[in-house]
Amino acid sequence: AAVAMFTGKANCPYYAKAELLADYLQTNLPNFRVHKITQHPDKWEQWLHDIRETNGWEHSQSPIIWRELLDRGGKGQLLGGLDDFLEYAQQYYGITSMMLSEEMLDIAEENLQAHLEIVKEDEEIKSLIKPMQIWITSASVPICYHLIPLLANGEVFGMSTEISIHLLDADQFKEILCSIVMEAEDMAFPLLRSISEHTELDQAFIDADIIIVLDDVLLNLEVQSLENYIREVSEICQVYAPLIEKNAKSEVKVISSGKTFANLKATMLRTYGPSIRPENIIAIATSWESAAKATLARKLSMNTAGVKDVIVWGNITGSNYIDLSHAKLYGYDCAIWGPANFQRPLLNMIYDSEWIHSEFLSAQSTLRSRVSRCTGMLPAHAVATVLRYWYHGSPSEEIISVGILSEGQFCIPEGIIFSMPVRFQNGNWEVMTELEIDETTQKVLERLSHELVQEKLVALKEINEMHPYEAE
Repeated sequence: AAVAMFTGKANCPYYAKAELLADYLQTNLPNFRVHKITQHPDKWEQWLHDIRETNGWEHSQSPIIWRELLDRGGKGQLLGGLDDFLEYAQQYYGITSMMLSEEMLDIAEENLQAHLEIVKEDEEIKSLIKPMQIWITSASVPICYHLIPLLANGEVFGMSTEISIHLLDADQFKEILCSIVMEAEDMAFPLLRSISEHTELDQAFIDADIIIVLDDVLLNLEVQSLENYIREVSEICQVYAPLIEKNAKSEVKVISSGKTFANLKATMLRTYGPSIRPENIIAIATSWESAAKATLARKLSMNTAGVKDVIVWGNITGSNYIDLSHAKLYGYDCAIWGPANFQRPLLNMIYDSEWIHSEFLSAQSTLRSRVSRCTGMLPAHAVATVLRYWYHGSPSEEIISVGILSEGQFCIPEGIIFSMPVRFQNGNWEVMTELEIDETTQKVLERLSHELVQEKLVALKEINEMHPYEAE
């Protein structure tokens, strides 16, 4: 099977003559097929140059005509221009074109107008498809580098959702941002409408649908006090929050991630951005979930993906509690087997209770070290996973830990961002308040809540002392 390919300038009379003869041949010959590609006059020379380079052809005029053998692949067979095609039609089919010069010019003019109308329609349709606007702060960090492909490959938002990514960071990181932009453009993701770098704060978060806050502080308590670091984080949020309120969309989703103060960043953005929907500000705990599941899977010599429903309570990047009381194992190699959805309680399968208490639950520093040493792949995957759940729902009945604004669930004080178990469905999340927690866990939650309340109070106190008139 073969098809004749015709390309020429929309306003070219020779293209018009070749096109009319091709239409006649296709109508009257059962095995003759034609495919036409009309080019705008301004784009013709570049298009011709590119196809000549690709195929190694020598041809310099409009139109250019070639045959493609559909079942063989590779480059097509060049026929040439109008005269070559007329000769081809005469020799093989005994048919020629008797079109006069005036007719050629009229049809060429009609072709140009029709092409311009089609281009205009395509542009109007494309303009109606608004890409999702995603802003990433502190975008020079490795997390962002790993996150971009995950957002742009279609798995997070769906294969029909285009996205535009905006990278925001200080001017000193502009060169890094430019390098990331160029590399992302070179990868030519079909759903990535655009990617750009920004170093001007006043333009931050314009039309944002999603904001991913990756800002961190280099925590070293030997250099300065914890209170100073808290003040630093709070000041960042005091800058971002009004800009989000002013520039972002009203339904904007704000995600706090990073290695330090994930809860505090979300709390302060809520505090200084009261018009941002509180349910749309969350902190990511999935990195801790994943690290804990991997540690348990190694102990049990099983696949990490089979460990489910490990809960991270409290301050994600501070004092948190890994709760195994609801954890389950799927596909665990034990005496009892069942279908794929058959699960066993994790605590029943780990007979070494001493290991759980002495090495796992008490060794939070080991997990903290694992998470903090991540080069960016794990936290990037965590952000992408939670975004996918937020837009498409989390697995049925599976527990996901997310830092959200407390409303008193599990007797946790209101007004702090606290990591707790949720499920995502229909574009929202809901706290799994039906989960039963024992007395020991309740006491731990009280202690963790107290720490987060104190952290928030310190942040507000530090800012009030720095800006007393603003506080009033």
